[in-house]
Amino acid sequence: EKLAGDSSKKQGAYGKIKTHKESKLSQLSRLDEVWSAVTLLYIKPLQSNMDTEHIRNTFDSSNLLFCDEILGKVSRSFAAVIRQLPPTLLVDVMIFYLVLRALDTVEDDMTSFENNDEKIKHLLSFHKTALSDPNWKLDGIGEADEKRLLQEFPKCHSVFAALSAESRSVIVDITERMAAGMTEYVNKDLGQGTVDIKAYNHYCHFVAGLVGEGLSRLFAASGLEKPIIAKDMFLSDQMGLFLQKTNIIRDYLEDYVDGRAFWPQSVWKKYSATGDLGYFKDQHLEPNRKASLKCLNELVTDALELVPDCLAYLAQLHCAEIFRFCAIPQVMAIATLDKSFDNADVFTGVVKIRKGLSCKLILSTTDVRGVHATFRGFAKSIRAKANPNDPSYERTLEACDKILSLTASSSTSFTEQNINMITFVFALFSISVPAAARYFLNGQWESIKDKYFMHFIAAVVFGFAFLFSPILKSSDIGGKGQKLQTAEKLLKN
Repeated sequence: EKLAGDSSKKQGAYGKIKTHKESKLSQLSRLDEVWSAVTLLYIKPLQSNMDTEHIRNTFDSSNLLFCDEILGKVSRSFAAVIRQLPPTLLVDVMIFYLVLRALDTVEDDMTSFENNDEKIKHLLSFHKTALSDPNWKLDGIGEADEKRLLQEFPKCHSVFAALSAESRSVIVDITERMAAGMTEYVNKDLGQGTVDIKAYNHYCHFVAGLVGEGLSRLFAASGLEKPIIAKDMFLSDQMGLFLQKTNIIRDYLEDYVDGRAFWPQSVWKKYSATGDLGYFKDQHLEPNRKASLKCLNELVTDALELVPDCLAYLAQLHCAEIFRFCAIPQVMAIATLDKSFDNADVFTGVVKIRKGLSCKLILSTTDVRGVHATFRGFAKSIRAKANPNDPSYERTLEACDKILSLTASSSTSFTEQNINMITFVFALFSISVPAAARYFLNGQWESIKDKYFMHFIAAVVFGFAFLFSPILKSSDIGGKGQKLQTAEKLLKN
């Protein structure tokens, strides 16, 4: 099958591999997800704190505007999560992200440097050049928006320079250490993945675990979280590993085509009859298909074993906005693992969760109970799909049972989202069905197909749901056992 995509958008094989999506009919048939999308778009969207007095008075507006714009270009999914952070932390995290994205662009470019030594030189000096020289920029590296980020990096530096000394110190330190870790892999042949689980974890630590550490230190520096969060590096590292392993599992084909794969050989070579990582992509052959799923399920199980530590990290947080910032990627990751588990589509393209499901997951992150319920639901789903013939079957059950045990208190909660869904369904049937019946009895059934009539019905349905939905009622933020407060309240206290 011919690979399709726009090579101008991203580096490497990103965007050139088939994406497996569910049909629109399948997505629209899930009323809870439709309602979640409506809620997130129109009723309870993620609120941006970018246009606040603190930010306006602290940073140059034109350079900040560039940073905000380029953030949305290089990370459409993560940008909104960053923007909902408190004003005293938002810009620090945004610049941290953009600096690391620029560094990652240098690492990912496989064609622009004359040799690997030149790339290593740029990586090792990045924290000194990019973060010390206000005029530093790099041209001809990366593609599209990432290339523009490097070309116009002085604008990022201007905002970086206006951060607190503590925040700048954190960003410089993490950038330096991450770059050093990246250089370990520049000269390695990753066409067949990492050597073993130790090397796999080591790579994930440098590209994601260090991000978790940096964020924890920024949280503490802002005064919105207790200093202890910056000292327990193990849990923040596990959070990063969970996200990175999920991406690596999902991106099997992209990474293999790109010649930079990360699946550990100590795992996949147990299942590849040819001893080649590309063995799994030949899904038309039954032996390959069966072996690939066993390999995939073992790697998903390996990632699931990190969940208890991720939940333990979230339990330490007190600021509602920071909790949500951390929880949203985590629930997306567990949903992606559920989608990937025992799914042969991983080997023929990129699997993605439904947009409506993404909206539902975001809405679940306002409190601890909602996050626990989400993890519990996907752990149950994975457990139900586990294959007794898998070599990792018992290990999979153990990982899922551990998650179910940790989230047991969420199973009895009747969440606000459930009530919203009942309201939505009630509105749909109480308005649409009688209206349709009246037109049918009057012999005017054909007019139901009229687009204006349908628009009217939709407006009435959503209006009814909007007026009566309990989502509009104020509620305390936080689940049982962990009280979250907004940044504004924490700063007052």
